[in-house]
Amino acid sequence: MLKDLKLFMAFVLTILVGNLSANQDFVVNSQKILKISCLETEAPVVHTALQILTHDWQDVFGVKPQMCLFDGDLIVGTWESSLIRQTGIDVSMLRGKHEAFLLTVSPKGRLIIAGSDKRGTAYGIMELSRLIGVSPWEWWADVIPEPRKEFALPASYKDLQEPSVEFRGIFINDEDWGLTPWSGLTYEPTPVKGQIGPKTHARIFELLLRLRANTFWPAMHECSVPFYFTKGNKEIADKYGIYIGTSHCEPMMRNTNGEWKRDGIGEYDYVNNSEHVRAFWEERVKEVAGYDNLYTLGMRGVHDGAMKGAKTVNEQKQVLERVLKDQRSLLASYVDKTVANIPQVFIPYKEVLDVYNAGLEVPDDVTLMWCDDNYGYIRHFPTVAEKARKGGNGIYYHISYWGRPHDYLWLCTVQPGLIYQQMTQAYERGIRKMWVLNVGDIKPGEYQIELFLDMAWDIGEVKKQGVTKHLHRFLEREFGQSVATQTLPVLLEHYRLAYIRKPEFMGATRTEEKDPKYKVITDLPWSETYIRERILAYQQLSDRVEKISSEVAESRKDAFFQLIKYPVQAASQMNFKLLGAQLARHGKGDWSRSDMAYDSIVSLTQLYNTGKWNHIMDCSPRRLPVFDRVQPSSSIENMLEESEILFQWNGTDCIENHPVICEGIGYEGKAVSLDQGQQLSFDFEYQSADSLVFEVCLLPNHPVEGEKLRFELSLDGGEGIVCSYQTKGRSEEWKMNVLRNQAIRRVVLKPQATVNHRLKFKALDEGVVLDQIKVFTN
Repeated sequence: MLKDLKLFMAFVLTILVGNLSANQDFVVNSQKILKISCLETEAPVVHTALQILTHDWQDVFGVKPQMCLFDGDLIVGTWESSLIRQTGIDVSMLRGKHEAFLLTVSPKGRLIIAGSDKRGTAYGIMELSRLIGVSPWEWWADVIPEPRKEFALPASYKDLQEPSVEFRGIFINDEDWGLTPWSGLTYEPTPVKGQIGPKTHARIFELLLRLRANTFWPAMHECSVPFYFTKGNKEIADKYGIYIGTSHCEPMMRNTNGEWKRDGIGEYDYVNNSEHVRAFWEERVKEVAGYDNLYTLGMRGVHDGAMKGAKTVNEQKQVLERVLKDQRSLLASYVDKTVANIPQVFIPYKEVLDVYNAGLEVPDDVTLMWCDDNYGYIRHFPTVAEKARKGGNGIYYHISYWGRPHDYLWLCTVQPGLIYQQMTQAYERGIRKMWVLNVGDIKPGEYQIELFLDMAWDIGEVKKQGVTKHLHRFLEREFGQSVATQTLPVLLEHYRLAYIRKPEFMGATRTEEKDPKYKVITDLPWSETYIRERILAYQQLSDRVEKISSEVAESRKDAFFQLIKYPVQAASQMNFKLLGAQLARHGKGDWSRSDMAYDSIVSLTQLYNTGKWNHIMDCSPRRLPVFDRVQPSSSIENMLEESEILFQWNGTDCIENHPVICEGIGYEGKAVSLDQGQQLSFDFEYQSADSLVFEVCLLPNHPVEGEKLRFELSLDGGEGIVCSYQTKGRSEEWKMNVLRNQAIRRVVLKPQATVNHRLKFKALDEGVVLDQIKVFTN
């Protein structure tokens, strides 16, 4: 009996061991050649992604993978392919999904990458590159991959991903001082001035593929040769699976600014010259009909101006109704008879928004793309009716801008917390069809680009992390845990200081203003005390970056310079230059400090423009006065004396009804978002019967629902005072708001109590974000 029991137990153990050994881990090492199986019939973008993976794999393991027909260690294909079906892996969860992918380990220890479609498969391949330690910025920021000897995924590994936003991408814009000269003079030399060719676009599209983006609006300034005028550009987009679209002033795949003067006849005027304008559009639609495109509908002027031939809003509305009808007729004729199947977008930007609000009817299957105010604050969120549209809603957002009240084309200091707050709000309010980011020249906006596109890919994952942890993970991936831990507080402070005033805004100048006074460097409305505090803060940042740089691995020093050192130290020197000049004008500092800072910016930029990146970085875009050496002068006026603040609170200092904290937003990074009707309280002790002045500082955003942004302020249970702070268009108040990154209202209230007081702040509309409240004597 005992013998039989022993035999039975041995049999059970054999079965268990057999079952365990049947489910093998996926294990590879530098001594083994990875074999990849993928059918030749897969789409070009899949094979492009495999080429990128092959390059990455060789960089990491020192061994080049080989392709084989079947029985590879890595099996790749769309979910319906015979190769994937032969694995026996259940991939039914990919059915009906858009650009999704599954990574899973088969019982035999093979890694399966299956996509719901061609792009999903390509993104799955790129996910493997990430897993082996290759940064999406491997080429664009010189993040050289670390070699490794082994890589493994457990037998239980399974990763299913799909995009949160259908169309996700970037817009190359204001490329005059970076991308265009760098491409034409350094990376892809050409005798044709302003030409950005397929070699450069291949690098851009590879970056988009690595960042799981699928949409691209090409450069469109006069300095650049139009995208379709350069042979090979549209073909390379197809190779990388990229949808090509065009901006708000470039309908029907035409770069009107660059192309009308060559291909157009007469005036670009649909009132008086519609036949030739339509023919201009028709020619391009016929040319690109077989490619993946996003067609922008509508019409504006030749370059970012109002249309010709129609003066009033009603006249523009009548013309646009005709334009939309004719454009869709062209699409039906050359692209797809069922025009609703074609991705199309209408962008109510600038004066077109007035026409849309006047009742312009846009076909239901066309995406409505909303815009920020060029400074990161979204102007319009979809109404209930707009959210229900078949075409859905999109967003065009800026991290770089040329225009009033002042450009910010040099250093990308857009607060990541602001991107996170605005884009989360956009997604939650139904903007989920298309996200396009104006990235300028790409560099130095690397992190902001990745944050934006990570949110577009998987907003739930970014929300789970929070923006600060997302930034930390970015730094850890690029530089390792130790450097990341040291660098994170430096970047947080760098973004906080620039949130208060961007480096490009430090001269108190403006662009595109008629009054010549705005071309002259003048004082900022800051006291000597605050100026010296700010200079000290930047000095500490600059010193800290210098110290951390010495600890960065040699292979990542170039990456650290591009991603961290140059942006932080250049911003520091810009503050030293202009604040040092402000002190010197009043006899409180030496002009040499300002001159040395100017020289430092030039030296840092020369270092950036070395070798591979020659001509990519310009520290004086548009040659604006703020970038010049400050000429010595003197001022007879006294420097600003700050009023004594009795009390000051950040939004997070409230004592009840705790609101949502907006990570990174605010002068001290402690702003809070309130729901409509939500009320916050602030207690303080002060013995006085006189009235007090309360300065309320808020995020300078725009209404979220309706046309109002209001709050109510009351003291000690007394009658509340209602304040509105929404702005219209490019008003003077709006300009002040975006330059200082605060909307400000001052309210005078009389205490009802003797010593112990309670101030109540109540949001009367959705979208109220409270930064600070300061209390002064009246």
